Amino acid sequence: MPAASSSSATHGGFGSWGWGHGWRLAEGSDLTVVVAGAANLSIAVAKGVAGMLSGSAALLSEAAHSVADTLNQVFLLTALRRSRKPADNRHPFGYGMERYFWSLLAAVGIFVLGAGFSVGEGVRSIIHHEPLVSLPIVYGVLAISFVFEGTSWLRAVQQLRREAAERHVQPTEHLRNDAEPAVKTVAFEDSAAMAGLVLAAIGVTVDAVTGSGLGDGIASIVIGCLLVGVAWSLGRDNKAMLIGQALPDDVETGIRRAITSVDGIDDVVELLSLRLSPDDVLVAARVDLHQGGTTGEAVERLGDEVEERVRREFPIVRHLFVDPTPPVHIGAPR
Repeated sequence: MPAASSSSATHGGFGSWGWGHGWRLAEGSDLTVVVAGAANLSIAVAKGVAGMLSGSAALLSEAAHSVADTLNQVFLLTALRRSRKPADNRHPFGYGMERYFWSLLAAVGIFVLGAGFSVGEGVRSIIHHEPLVSLPIVYGVLAISFVFEGTSWLRAVQQLRREAAERHVQPTEHLRNDAEPAVKTVAFEDSAAMAGLVLAAIGVTVDAVTGSGLGDGIASIVIGCLLVGVAWSLGRDNKAMLIGQALPDDVETGIRRAITSVDGIDDVVELLSLRLSPDDVLVAARVDLHQGGTTGEAVERLGDEVEERVRREFPIVRHLFVDPTPPVHIGAPR
């Protein structure tokens, strides 16, 4: 049997074995985003009112940060809903990568709305400083905001840990390599928000104690720089996924091992992988077959065994395409 070319790997025979598109969203992703959105909307109003009453630039910066986060939750919910669309002729592998596109827009929102306003407000406060007033309201809003942000953050962290445990990896490794983009964005946003609240409290306290007028403005600028870092990190990760990112080397090695463990396959000559979403991966492999294992019945058996083996050990591999290279006998007809 002639080896299937890479261009024909999706047209019948050994080169076409795989399974239909379909994947399961990480359980609870929608709820995590909704919880984060509700928390951000509530505290954005509280921060904005308190910031205007007190004249605190840091608190106004945090209000802008919360407004940006609230809008971002809309992007993330859109990502989750649109990425559920089934595959069609125009998008045969589905819409999973929409998660990365909308998450990238969320990163842009953090940068423009959150970081831009925070730095600008901090500079304005330093140049045109006004004494802070209504400090009890400021501290009360900061404390309540920390509780709301902490609740949202705990929800995201618990989900990340649960997903990591299901995949038998460390939470930090899961967060870096294959976490749900919406949940990862929420975790980053809430971590930055809690750090920003602490910075705002420090800046307000410094101004209240010294009366210098610098602490509040500097805190606002530092909050803006923090948001720049968060936006850059999220933007970098989502860009990498959008342009096409392979599985980690150790996972590809494991897939190679699973394929070659099937009797009848000598070696995996080449293996390519592409993430379509956190739980949807495409794998294409070119393999060498054992001598004598190229009959139609043998090829069908190998296909079933490889599919079963890979799916059992690597559930995220939803699409598997294999190009077989049978041994060539001298003088044998081609």
